[in-house]
Amino acid sequence: MRMKSTLLVIAALSSALFSTATVFASEVNIYSARQEELIKPLLDNFSRDTGIKVNLITGKPDELISRLASEGRNSPADLLISTDVGRLYRAKTQGVLQSIESEALTSAIPEQLRDPAGQWYGLTMRARPIMYVPGKVKPEELSTYADLADPKWRGRICIRSSDNIYNQSMVAGLIAHEGAAAAEQWVKGLVANFARPPRGGDRDQISAAANGVCDIAIANTYYLGGMLASAEQRATAEQVKVFWPDQDGNGAHVNISGAGVAAYAPNKVNAVRLLEYMVSEQAQQWYAEANHEYPVVAGVQASDLLQNMGEFKADKLNLDKLGELNGEAIRVMDRAGWR
Repeated sequence: MRMKSTLLVIAALSSALFSTATVFASEVNIYSARQEELIKPLLDNFSRDTGIKVNLITGKPDELISRLASEGRNSPADLLISTDVGRLYRAKTQGVLQSIESEALTSAIPEQLRDPAGQWYGLTMRARPIMYVPGKVKPEELSTYADLADPKWRGRICIRSSDNIYNQSMVAGLIAHEGAAAAEQWVKGLVANFARPPRGGDRDQISAAANGVCDIAIANTYYLGGMLASAEQRATAEQVKVFWPDQDGNGAHVNISGAGVAAYAPNKVNAVRLLEYMVSEQAQQWYAEANHEYPVVAGVQASDLLQNMGEFKADKLNLDKLGELNGEAIRVMDRAGWR
């Protein structure tokens, strides 16, 4: 009788230990091109709510994509998070992502903000409008992206270099709508209107406009929102205003930060679960308030800072097209002399 009781105790203990081990083995591994402070609080909430441990590796997007490719089947990565669809499309074409099916994702994310094959999904949206200095530019002088090639803007525009993926995607969008020849003519006109050779990031373009180097800057709303939220940069950011171009046409250019499940994800189920969590109302609200990016889920409000930039019509072009046309955009920019 005692032997039987002992065996039952051992069996119970073994079961408990196995269950504990299973809990601790429940994890998801992320390669993220987003800085840790921009995403970790959200991941911590996911772990708290689900019990799934999140292991985070951050790095530059192209380096992470190359790492996934070189690791191949031995990669520990479950999820790749990156900014701009151009990079996610690059990951897709290099075979480091896989298609997944999720009713939660397809119902929450607009069709144009996700891969038709289910290999990447937009998690937040950012726009790339015209930012101008009041007193130097009247809003009624502004209209479309195409108008920025007009000689009246000679020496008045700041924008970062052609090797920036945000600019490549913007030109790819123009190619999709107008064709490569028209896009090249526009880029030539834009380059002729540069106030200085391109240098620095989006915040640098905004600062240059505020400091009198140029009258117009092209930058993502995400960066302006971050500057307005910063005590050190607020005064600079307040020197510019946002104008939404092409509101009578295709709409303002938009892009995403997004993610895809790694091709050989050892924890695929957890990776999909995390993606679905990131389009929950709770997660989308956190993104909107903390990072000043537009939610992709209908009904979730943008931060007050973004709302103060005004409502706008966004381009409805499927963002997959921007990745498809990235190579052509780079060639157009090179021929037009955008350095």
